[in-house]
Amino acid sequence: MTHTLDPDDWQAFRARARDMLETVLDEMESYREGPVWRHPDELELPQISGEDGCTADTTLKSLLPYGVGNTHPRFFGWVHGAGTPSGLLADMVASTLNANCGGRNHAAIRVERAVIDWCLKLFGLPEAGSGLITTGTSMATLIGLKTARDVATDFAVGAEGVRNGPELVGYASQGVHACFERAFDMLGLGKASLRKLPQDEMGRIRTDALEAAIAEDRAAGRQPFVVCATAGTVNRGAIDDLHAVGELAKREGLWYHIDAAFAAALQLSDSHREKLDGIELADSIGFDFHKWMQVNYDAGCVLIRDREHQLRAFSDRPDYLADAGRGIGSDLPWPVDLGPELSRGFRALKVWTQLIEHGPDKLGQVVDANIEQAGYLARKVEASPELELLSYMGLNICCFRYVAEGLDEAALDALNQELVIRLQEDGIAAPSTTRINGHLAIRVNITNHRTQLSDLDLLVNAVIETGKKLS
Repeated sequence: MTHTLDPDDWQAFRARARDMLETVLDEMESYREGPVWRHPDELELPQISGEDGCTADTTLKSLLPYGVGNTHPRFFGWVHGAGTPSGLLADMVASTLNANCGGRNHAAIRVERAVIDWCLKLFGLPEAGSGLITTGTSMATLIGLKTARDVATDFAVGAEGVRNGPELVGYASQGVHACFERAFDMLGLGKASLRKLPQDEMGRIRTDALEAAIAEDRAAGRQPFVVCATAGTVNRGAIDDLHAVGELAKREGLWYHIDAAFAAALQLSDSHREKLDGIELADSIGFDFHKWMQVNYDAGCVLIRDREHQLRAFSDRPDYLADAGRGIGSDLPWPVDLGPELSRGFRALKVWTQLIEHGPDKLGQVVDANIEQAGYLARKVEASPELELLSYMGLNICCFRYVAEGLDEAALDALNQELVIRLQEDGIAAPSTTRINGHLAIRVNITNHRTQLSDLDLLVNAVIETGKKLS
C-alpha cells in the first residue's frame, strides 16, 4: 500500500477548495459588516482525531468570525495593518510552492532579493547593502543589533562570548519599543545595558542627554556601540530627529539603528516623506510591511548598509550547506548567511505582490489618508467638552480620554479603561489604551485602508455615549 497525504480524489478536493475560496471571499467582501471583535470563548474546537473521511473545512470556516479584528475599518488598537485580498492569491502560490527560503537556488530567493533591492533604494541605502524579509520588526531588531554588536567587537564575541569582551552599552529614548530590551537580553548584553534616555516635549530622544550618556559610559570604562533611534513611537507616533541623531552617532563612531516599524511607510508619501529625513544615514533599519504597508501578516524587514558586515555576523557554512557551484545548492549568499533562520517561509511573495498589485504611490495615498483621518479625530476630540485630547503628533495616532466632573485621576483611569473594554466587547470599535503624562488614554491608531471619516464619527459618539452610561 502506498502512503501519501495527497487527496485520493482530486476532483472532490477541487470542489472543497472552490467552496472554501468562495467562503473566504465572502468574508473579505463583508469586512466592514458586523462587530469588530467577537470573544473566542464562543468558539468550539473539535478534538484532534484524524479519522478517515474527516476534513477540517467546517472548523476552518468557524474560525472566520473570531479574528483579532484588524481587517475591520474600526480596528484602532495597537499598530496593525488591515491586509488586502491580493495577499490571499500570493499565499496560495506560496503554499503551493512550499519553498524553504533559507537558501538554495530557486525563484523565491530571487523575489526576496528583488524586494530588498527595492527597499535599499527606497531608503537611500547603498546598492552594497543587504537585508532580509523577517517575521516582523522584533526579529529585524535582533538581526540589526547582533550585527552591530559583532562589528563593535571586530566579530570576536561570536566565537568567544560576551564574558570575554568589553562591557557594551547602547542608547535609545524612553519611548523605545520593548523588543529592544529583549534583543539586548538575547544577545547576552543584559537589559540594563540599554540606556533609556529622556525625551523632549515632542517625545523625541534628547540629543544632549545622548551625548552626555556616551561620555559618561566611556569615562567609566564601558564601550558604547549602538544608538537606536525611533521613527514612530508606539504610544504617540513621535519621530526622533533622525538626521541629528545620525550625525551624532557618526561623530562618536557608533552603529546607527533606526526602528521604523510602522512609520517607514512615510517614505512612500510625497506629503510626509520629509519626516524621515536622516533615515539614509542608518547602518540598519527595521520595519514592518504588515503594518502601514498593508501586507498580510507576517512580513517585516531588516536592512543593513554594508552586506559584508551582515555576512560576517551570520554566515557559517557547515558541510551539508557547502556551495555546490551549480544546481540547487548554488547561488550564494543565501538568506541563512544573513540571519539566524535556515527554515523560512516565502513571505517575500506577498510583499512583492502588494507592490506590484497596488504600487508604492497608492500605498502612499493610504498613509496620507490615515494621517488626515487622525487629524480629523483630534479636532473632533478638541471640539467635544466630554473629551480631552492628550496627545496628537500630526501623524496617525491620537490619544484622548473621556472626562467626567467629580472624578479623581484614579477614577478617570478606571472609567476610561472600562470604556475601551466595553467598546471592544460590544463590537463597536477596537481602540487600545496607553499612558500619556500619567493619564490612562484611549489610544487610536489608524493604519487601515478601509477606515473612513464616518468610522471616526461613530467612534467619538460611542465613546461619549458609553462614558455617560459608565459615569
